[in-house]
Amino acid sequence: MQLDDRKWKILHAIIRTYLETGEPVGSRTISKYTDLNLSSATIRNEMSDLEELGYIIQPHTSAGRIPSDKGYRLYVDTLMEDKEQEVQSMKEILIEKADKMELLLQQVAKMLAQNTNYATMVTTPQYRHRKVKFVQLSEVDEEQILLVIVLEGNIAKNKFITSTQIIEKEMILKLNILLNTFLQGLDITDINLSVIQKMKEQAGAYGSLVSDILDAVAEAINEEDALEIYTSGATNILKYPELSDTQKASELLYAFEEKKLLTDLITDKREDKENRGIQVYIGDETPIESMKDCSVVTATYEIEEGVYGKVGIIGPKRMDYERVVGTLQNMMSQLDDIFKKK
Repeated sequence: MQLDDRKWKILHAIIRTYLETGEPVGSRTISKYTDLNLSSATIRNEMSDLEELGYIIQPHTSAGRIPSDKGYRLYVDTLMEDKEQEVQSMKEILIEKADKMELLLQQVAKMLAQNTNYATMVTTPQYRHRKVKFVQLSEVDEEQILLVIVLEGNIAKNKFITSTQIIEKEMILKLNILLNTFLQGLDITDINLSVIQKMKEQAGAYGSLVSDILDAVAEAINEEDALEIYTSGATNILKYPELSDTQKASELLYAFEEKKLLTDLITDKREDKENRGIQVYIGDETPIESMKDCSVVTATYEIEEGVYGKVGIIGPKRMDYERVVGTLQNMMSQLDDIFKKK
């Protein structure tokens, strides 16, 4: 059995009706759609087929049907393929209300919560690939050397290195020249065995020290910066009956309060690049246990090449996907414009 055009129209009507009402949908309700022109009996047969195909389910307390996760998934995928949504520009408001990154991101979270009536989250930007801008060795005492590593974005990392050798000031100067000659402009994937071997050869008797320095540089490149997550509208989700159960509500609010739990949404690698990095999680697809009864839509913003952050909207599975995806696409576009002008 296949999902033909008529079944798709009925499924679409069921999902749209359920999104609007939150109530199970019956054949009589669907028969009122003017573009279907089908009898209630025909619609009941088609709904039976849709249930057999796994796109809708029947709650035990009602004769109506509601979308299954599979039904939501088909709806979202179809929406993402052919959607061209026009939404109002937010750029001027954002520029006016926020001239600093933190304030801007907080404002984004607040505006999205107000415009969608769902909960929202926005992260500070992170680096995908970090390149070495320069390194600097300084003597602390006879046994310790301070290594300062400056990465792209002027991010400075300090590492202390213990040396078993006494290093003259002239040698520290030579090592600084050697390190910067080889390492400037490289990221961790570029520091290969060939580069390491050449550096150790030129360092001569200080080859083992160079090896320790390279380990420290690699560690600095791979270190994660402190991730800030700004949230807004957490209490919005309590407006939806299916999420207002005491235990569910408590777990959801805890996730927003204990923001570390939200990092699973940020580190997830599944992204649809053709849709500006927008990813839709429905029910069990959500990587956060307390959000298995929710849908989560995330998008990626990029400040410059390799510097990115995440924006997310969390709501019930019957969220208005069209509006949410359109709002996120528009927001990403406006953020791009703002960052390019800065």
